Amino acid sequence: QVQFVESGGGFVQPGGSLRLSCAASGLTLNNYAVGWFRQAPGKEREGLSCITNSDGNTYYSDSVRGRFTSARDTAESTVYLQLNNLKPEDTGTYYCAGVRATVRAMCFIPAIWDFWGQGTEVTVSS
Repeated sequence: QVQFVESGGGFVQPGGSLRLSCAASGLTLNNYAVGWFRQAPGKEREGLSCITNSDGNTYYSDSVRGRFTSARDTAESTVYLQLNNLKPEDTGTYYCAGVRATVRAMCFIPAIWDFWGQGTEVTVSS
């Protein structure tokens, strides 16, 4: 059974940093594309980053490029999202997701992802 479990969320002031973790089980992480999404209250789920297995590259949305960094540790079967220079608009529930295969053009479409974690809350406020 494939599972993703996020952790590392919390409360942080603007300009601060957090590192989110996503522990994956029931799969070989290298064989899956992995993504991070965010959902703010009253808003649709938004794609933030995507590590594809079609080309092995990492892609970021315009809203987080240059501030967030995603990395995959296959030995630990864990995906990380480093959040730097956080802003109040980064507040939301952060989810990791997995799918057997995807390409860059589909990365930020929530409907194509098969497996989701339960989410971890991030609040950015002064």
